[in-house]
Amino acid sequence: MTATTTSTGPAPADLPGRRPEDEYLGFGRTVGYGLQHILAMFGGVIAVPLIVGGAAGLDTAQKALLVACGLFVSGLATMLQTLGAPFFGSRLPLVQGTSFATVSTLLTILAGDGEHGLRVAFGSLLVAAAIGLAITPFFARIIRFFPPVVTGSIITVIGLSLMPVAAGWITGPRTTTVGGVEVPAAGFAAPSDIALALFTFLVVIALSKVRSLSRLSILLGLAVGTVAAVLLGKAAVGAVGAASVFALPQPFAFGGPLFDFGAIASLTVVVLVIMVETTADILAVGEVVGTPVDSRRVADGLRADMASSLLAPVFNSFPATAFAQNVGLVALTGITSRFAVAAGGAILLLLGLSPMAAAAFSVIPGPVLGGAGIVLFGTVAASGIRTLSTVDFRGNNNLIIVAASLAFGLIPVVSTDFWHAFPAWFVVIFHSGISAAAIVAVTLNLLFNVIRPNAGARSSSDQASDGASPLPATTVRVSEGA
Repeated sequence: MTATTTSTGPAPADLPGRRPEDEYLGFGRTVGYGLQHILAMFGGVIAVPLIVGGAAGLDTAQKALLVACGLFVSGLATMLQTLGAPFFGSRLPLVQGTSFATVSTLLTILAGDGEHGLRVAFGSLLVAAAIGLAITPFFARIIRFFPPVVTGSIITVIGLSLMPVAAGWITGPRTTTVGGVEVPAAGFAAPSDIALALFTFLVVIALSKVRSLSRLSILLGLAVGTVAAVLLGKAAVGAVGAASVFALPQPFAFGGPLFDFGAIASLTVVVLVIMVETTADILAVGEVVGTPVDSRRVADGLRADMASSLLAPVFNSFPATAFAQNVGLVALTGITSRFAVAAGGAILLLLGLSPMAAAAFSVIPGPVLGGAGIVLFGTVAASGIRTLSTVDFRGNNNLIIVAASLAFGLIPVVSTDFWHAFPAWFVVIFHSGISAAAIVAVTLNLLFNVIRPNAGARSSSDQASDGASPLPATTVRVSEGA
């Protein structure tokens, strides 16, 4: 099916005034590519509610409720981010999902306090997200401190820092808890799981060579890998039939929100980290798509992010953020249409309303996700390297900026307990490789390329040489009906 130019849908991206992300691919292809996005990030969305629900001592039905609510909120957030509303949404192909950045802080707040701790967490998240929404106009102004030397470093770290996620999907957990005692997990890094992941990886690579199938290589690779897992007895399908077909999310299902100053302060720091990561992802996807991203667009994207995070606790979920792995999928497939991602958001929304459908998607085993994830996350890192290739490293300190930001971004990856003795607020910020790389890269760029002694007015050629390129021009805003 080819892109349509009729009045029933948005016009193709190659028409005057149209941006690459505004391309409409037709209904069938739009839904297919949207489904591919959801399969690529599904494991990440359901992981956080399962971890938090387990820490809160919830039973299976209650954890299933958290998962369904997470899917519902992620769907709404994705549609707001991609389709947009006045002052809300970057209108870029960004998938929104439950943020991993909140997990460690939420576990500290719960601390064996069960449902009461969950109510404190939800109440504190409401306040923290409201603070984030209020400061968005000021936060978005930092866009001018993100030249290619900064964005390229951050995008590279995003891809590299996601590699342990893919590896963890393949190997499974290293330890498990038996009778309150942590013991080595019996199935950790089983050769059969690694073989299944490599099989999925090879299927994705092989399909990428077929021109007519290359843009669906991830979706088809996940499908083929899951079928293989079912045949090998590595995919549990029994839970699908036991789930209910339809269920509306109930606001504050665990009781009214409770508020705690310490929890609010900790989660406000986490929200700031989420805003840094979302800013980096907005810039990254803009680079991949090849479309200008200015301060206004970043602000609209952050407002959508924070509005979704403000809604999340009401519907028993956790802050939403842009998913970096889906940036890699955009780069890998070349499908830049935001309407395809919006279709994925609609699918997430429907899954959140149908526990049975959500259970069907959760059949995809970790090794299959990991096999596809290797390609996805590697593509993100490669996109960052491509951005860095445009930076001039001669006669300046750009090499130091890249070296230091990569180092600080990868420290939490190679040594997860590196910062454990530091204050909690510091750990929250620097335990995220993405936020650590962003802070170091922006700071060093300010030091080396912006704040210069005896530096008067600088020419555009001087700016280009140090990587601090001026802001791109504001792009033509698409009408609400697009």
